[in-house]
Amino acid sequence: MISATLRSISFKWLMVLAVGLACATTMWAGQWAVLGPDGGDVRSLSYDPSNPDHIFLGTNTGTIFFSNDGGHSWSRFAHLGSGDDYVLDHIAIDPQNPKHMYAAAWSVENQQAGDLFRSHDGGKTWQALSGMHGKSIRAMAIAASDHKVLTAGALDGVYRSTDSGDNWQRISSANLSDIKNIESIAVDPKNPNVVYAGTWHLAWKTDDGGASWHRVNKGMIDDSDVFSVIVDSSNPSVVFASACSGIYKSENAGELFHKIQGIPFSARRTRVLKQDPSNPNIVYAGTTEGLWKTTDLGQTWKRVSNPETVVNDVLVDPRNSQRVLLATDRSGVMASDDGAQSFVASNHGYTHRYVSTIVADKNDSHTIFAGVVNDKEQGGVFTSHDGGQHWMQKSAGLGGRDVFTLQPAANGALIAGTNRGVFMLDHNASEWRPINTVINEKTSSRTVMKGKKKTTVATKTAVRSVLDAKVNDLEVTPKRWLAATNSGLFTTSNEGKSWSGGPLLGNQEFVSAQASGDLMVAATRTNVLVSNDGGTNWKQGHLTSFVTSLRNVAITPDGQILVASREGAFRSSDAGTTWEHMLNGLPDKNISSVSYDEAAKRLLATSTATGVVFESRDSGRSWHRGPDAGFPLRQVSVVHGRFLAATQFDGVIAQPDHEAESASAEPGSSE
Repeated sequence: MISATLRSISFKWLMVLAVGLACATTMWAGQWAVLGPDGGDVRSLSYDPSNPDHIFLGTNTGTIFFSNDGGHSWSRFAHLGSGDDYVLDHIAIDPQNPKHMYAAAWSVENQQAGDLFRSHDGGKTWQALSGMHGKSIRAMAIAASDHKVLTAGALDGVYRSTDSGDNWQRISSANLSDIKNIESIAVDPKNPNVVYAGTWHLAWKTDDGGASWHRVNKGMIDDSDVFSVIVDSSNPSVVFASACSGIYKSENAGELFHKIQGIPFSARRTRVLKQDPSNPNIVYAGTTEGLWKTTDLGQTWKRVSNPETVVNDVLVDPRNSQRVLLATDRSGVMASDDGAQSFVASNHGYTHRYVSTIVADKNDSHTIFAGVVNDKEQGGVFTSHDGGQHWMQKSAGLGGRDVFTLQPAANGALIAGTNRGVFMLDHNASEWRPINTVINEKTSSRTVMKGKKKTTVATKTAVRSVLDAKVNDLEVTPKRWLAATNSGLFTTSNEGKSWSGGPLLGNQEFVSAQASGDLMVAATRTNVLVSNDGGTNWKQGHLTSFVTSLRNVAITPDGQILVASREGAFRSSDAGTTWEHMLNGLPDKNISSVSYDEAAKRLLATSTATGVVFESRDSGRSWHRGPDAGFPLRQVSVVHGRFLAATQFDGVIAQPDHEAESASAEPGSSE
């Protein structure tokens, strides 16, 4: 169960952004423009009962997006929590007073923690409710028959409030240790004291507001994780439950379930069940293998979406049941206007992608390439030919691989480092091709007789293999290309036709590599290796021992070596023998990148704890603050005279035009 819940979010590494416990729309004012690519993971969708065109979207980073046109376009709305670790699986709106909203959160960074947030002004401002602070909340429901009654499921039990969230009481008895790890909650639409609670081990029910509980697992396969429970809005005796072993239906209020046929075992992970509010006979099942639909209250089912679509939530327009929205992993929001017969992406303005790298076409600065991570077949590489206004996926041949680095080659090709090898997109080609042949020379010796004397003869043979490791960084120079991988450092002098290399000085995992003339630097997680003769000989650097997570390395034209790490930025003027912790104007930790801007003859640095672009014009001896992007940054590039930045969760962002002079080498210049 845990692996299923964390499927779309386990990859991301989380850094704390100090923006207060809860903030709202004003947080985004004055920030750089989010360019895209559109899409990404969506965890939940909820509509305003008084105006279903108003839809709220929950993410896995604490951000809420909003649509005022029925899900056709989106904008950032609010951010909940003090960091980027809150998963918003449930947003509930009071049907009697839509300005009252609730959002349940649990932390992917600390899965035992979370919060329940409330807004009294339609989501403009939020507060964490003290009665639920610190609880990992996985489910929440407002009672249809009494809007003041809220029920929440947390890892440590079931909680209820009868006064719109002011006060909370645990209604699952501490003596019943099995009522924990609550994953789903359903409340009888006619009786708020009747509550169903699905756990990571079967389902429970109370008929008296929690005074007593009993299992409702008869007919279910034992040890079923119950992801979702719904009660028929017109006939509360009909209850559906989805579990890892399939979908179950009860016609006697949960006393006996029977497994629904028609959905294959392979689609057993049904994340959500949702009933059409205007037609109770229609029920949707969102699974890890697409969306399924029944029009006869579960008697027969049909898959109505691509089987590759992972569905986290379903929204049906109460005014028009032909309008169906899906919250998906990687594909963002998918929309249907024909009752789920067909779907199209509906992500305009919704950008929630982990951008790992940005590179501009050397011959056309309006053409930009962005590499993304964790989006499988929906990710890889995206390209824009109008400076980021519109994007299209350009990932054919990558096979759903993550892309960690992109580098242009002198011959017009683009080189990608992925989680499984190196790929090349030739100039004007439509499909990537692998360039992963490794040829290493192996020397063997044998003893032979020369006359009456024994002599040793050395024989060199070429050993071929395939580079299929994670490629964290690429460096492309006129003389050679370098690949920093989890299997060692590899080089090629024939434009990728073949590579040689492997572990170096006992180090196997390399995160970054740079070269300037004969000076080469290869970085591991904790140290750097330096060569002054083009890679023939290497020596260990002596980076301070408390560095535990090095991000990247840069070299200045005068031979300064700089590294960015979780513990800050460091500089060496003597080929790695001694190091200086750069603190003169830079944050002392969480430096995500440092790079040399050739056009402006300066160093640039970014941080995952701030949106500020830092600049140095004296090889890193002193730094000053540049523009503030408003987003935590992974790296920054200068494209067409302005900064473009890669973010952890918000795609590519661009500096406003009126600030662009700060990115240029000189006023009015451009790359």
